[in-house]
Amino acid sequence: MKTLSIDIETFSSINLLKSGVYRYVESPDFEILLFAYSVDNGEIKVVDLINGEKLPNEIKAALTDTKVTKWAHNANFERVCLSRFLGLGIGKYLSPKSWYCTMIWSTYLGLPLSLEGVGAVLGLEKQKLKEGKDLIRYFCSPCKPTKVNGKRARNYPHHDPEKWSSFKAYNQRDVETELEIKDRLANFPMPEDEWENFFLDQEINDLGIKLDLDFVNEAVNLDEKIRESLMERLREITNLENPNSVLQMREWLKEKGLETESLDKATVKDLLEEASGDLAQALELRQMLAKSSVKKYGAMENAVCEDKRARGLIQFYGANRTGRFAGRLIQVQNLPQNHLRDLKEARNLVRSGTFEVLNILYDSIPDVLSELIRTAFIPKEGHKFIVADFSSIERVVLAWLAKESWVLEAYDKKEDLYIATASQMFNVPIKEIDKKDPLRQKGKVADLACGYGGSVGALMAMGALDMGLGEGELKPLVNTWRAANPRIVSFWWAVDRAAMKAVRERTTTKTHGIRFSYKSGMLFIKLPSGRELAYVKPRIGINQFGSDCVTYEGVGSTKKWERINSYGPKFVENIVQAISRDILVFAMRELSSKGHKIVMHVHDEVVLEAPMDATVEEVCRLMIIPPPWAKGLNLRVEGFESEFYKKD
Repeated sequence: MKTLSIDIETFSSINLLKSGVYRYVESPDFEILLFAYSVDNGEIKVVDLINGEKLPNEIKAALTDTKVTKWAHNANFERVCLSRFLGLGIGKYLSPKSWYCTMIWSTYLGLPLSLEGVGAVLGLEKQKLKEGKDLIRYFCSPCKPTKVNGKRARNYPHHDPEKWSSFKAYNQRDVETELEIKDRLANFPMPEDEWENFFLDQEINDLGIKLDLDFVNEAVNLDEKIRESLMERLREITNLENPNSVLQMREWLKEKGLETESLDKATVKDLLEEASGDLAQALELRQMLAKSSVKKYGAMENAVCEDKRARGLIQFYGANRTGRFAGRLIQVQNLPQNHLRDLKEARNLVRSGTFEVLNILYDSIPDVLSELIRTAFIPKEGHKFIVADFSSIERVVLAWLAKESWVLEAYDKKEDLYIATASQMFNVPIKEIDKKDPLRQKGKVADLACGYGGSVGALMAMGALDMGLGEGELKPLVNTWRAANPRIVSFWWAVDRAAMKAVRERTTTKTHGIRFSYKSGMLFIKLPSGRELAYVKPRIGINQFGSDCVTYEGVGSTKKWERINSYGPKFVENIVQAISRDILVFAMRELSSKGHKIVMHVHDEVVLEAPMDATVEEVCRLMIIPPPWAKGLNLRVEGFESEFYKKD
């Protein structure tokens, strides 16, 4: 046996979507119902475990045999579930080293995450059966006890033998679909080095990160008290039965002379600029009630495992156009920043449940809870966190690719890049600009908005007007930034021409060390690391300005599969973010190879659970080692140690 392709169907009373697979398998009633498999792409067999059938010994042995390659779609689910099935203890899982994933392979090639989505895009003969969702709902989750179903809390095969027969066919079809995906993607293999990155990702997710549950529980209790208090005040002002209802609230506002179609965050913020008196109070209270970041404490309670660690928080290749990671469950990729000076003291007050003191010391407890979310993550006993991140990584990678030498020189000298940008833009010596200088603010907003072709709209989205800039200043600011970064601007359009030529002529082109090639209905952009970015079914289209542009199929802003327009600066953004990701992954592998335990990473930052004698200097020293493919790229890393996670 060389390969084993697997698909399983399971039951657990824990909600998989809210809690993730690591918590899902810890339910006492968790079990595997069906196990479909194919050995070496041969005949597919379905083992009906819930009805007493047994896995053949050679199949069971293969699950722990690292010489046998296991395949599944979202292999993390199968691997973690089968770890529980085989009786591995709490926090122990089958080694990911021999587990390969058709979902990851598909996303590497720019395809959707779901098995159904991949099948549809590839036009597979054996596509996932659409009735599967109903069958999963029927057999894999608890049901509501009613008189009709005899007050049972769960459906078993004998409750509907016909549905069970269909469920077994569904289980078999999933393996058929996975085998066909492997066959169709065979000409586009994912590099073995990228599989190694996936294995490391799985090890990080398996290890997880510890949560301070005493703190989390008190934060949840405090949030509930605050919500009750806010709702009571809102009822007093509005006399509404349920002031949290959008419909009721809109009607009340209308009666007060304030009409609105929406009550989302942005709209409420705009409405507050006009409102006063009761209207302003009601909108402010609603704003506090809607503070979604505080809900992350509830997400922590849902995801935490029996050993107080949260797992499965990071999705490998979550952004399939760059390969960057995405957040799951607690969504660590978009945690609120912390600016409280007395962060530790505020944390201790919440942890001890001293509601009255918090109410006296702080204007808004929801804001305090929001800023404290990061501090819920703690190292295990006898350890500390070392947090380290790359400084201005995207800006320096962009300059390195474009050979914008003044940026690289400023970076090497450890100068503030926003000040350096302002100096270059406005021809003012660096020594004459400090961090409070309005010129630095202009340099900062211009850097953030203009690096990937952004113009006036991007500046406004970055808050340029809130910084005090007038609308008349925005276009000149864009022009000044572009004049100060001529090599970057040239790089955009060199990439635009290279991508266009590759697609139009179905050929291979190269610029700035990046290769563009058209092959079998795909556009591939080969990065210096050797990894390729994939764009499905590219062709030349017409953009909103009536000019030629490259278009391709992918998941667009509507979250649906659609045709997307692109152009030079957008491809450059993908390239720069992808290379920044490759640098992060290279650093994580360096750290892992030296025995450092990575428990989380967020954007360009790594969080280590380190013994007390480990040093920040050693971690930073390892992280600044450039990959062998990044010659001439000097990196800067800043780090600190802490007894809980925070933004330094």
